[in-house]
Amino acid sequence: MAQFRLQDGKVLAVDLTGDAVRAKNGSMIAYEGDMAFKKLTGGGDGLRGMVTRRLTGEQLEVMEVKGHGTCYFADAAGDVSLVTLQQDTLHVEASNLLCTAGGLRTGTTFTGLRGASQGNGLFTTTVEGTGQAALTSQGPAIVLRVTPRTPLRVDPGAYLAHSGRLRQEFQSGVTFRTLLGDGSGEAFQIRFEGEGLVYVQPSERETPGGQV
Repeated sequence: MAQFRLQDGKVLAVDLTGDAVRAKNGSMIAYEGDMAFKKLTGGGDGLRGMVTRRLTGEQLEVMEVKGHGTCYFADAAGDVSLVTLQQDTLHVEASNLLCTAGGLRTGTTFTGLRGASQGNGLFTTTVEGTGQAALTSQGPAIVLRVTPRTPLRVDPGAYLAHSGRLRQEFQSGVTFRTLLGDGSGEAFQIRFEGEGLVYVQPSERETPGGQV
């Protein structure tokens, strides 16, 4: 199985022994050994994944890397975080997904109006199975635990991913600034309830409601 490890927090090193990984197109910065690279049209698993992505607009352009040696990946000098899945599902923004183990399955899922608040459509990427995945973020990612007693509200611009048995509710007209009486009124929050983990970044993507 491919071994994922971090170098200086901004580079992902993957040790391969004949197996394969999938990585974001253009993210390979160097490699040692004997590697083969193949672009995967649509980024999904099979024809259904490709068609789903074209219909939903959730773009995930990836390449398959297979061989013996070590391959290094990075994306715009962003920070890299590792997520280990054990027969679990990770919901992640496509732009923040750097690399996945070859045995993990990727797809899309409907997320409701949360996607619309970011201008990214109404769908997000799913990664399922057992293995490791690498995420990128603007600044080191923060992992927050949600329990039945401790729901969590997240700025859509800071959201990266989530896993576990979580329910999410999109709330419009509410922002962290409006709590202080300083909001424009066109802003959003995501409320998570249940049991699981939410990954956020200490920086915000621009949304139609502005930076909140």
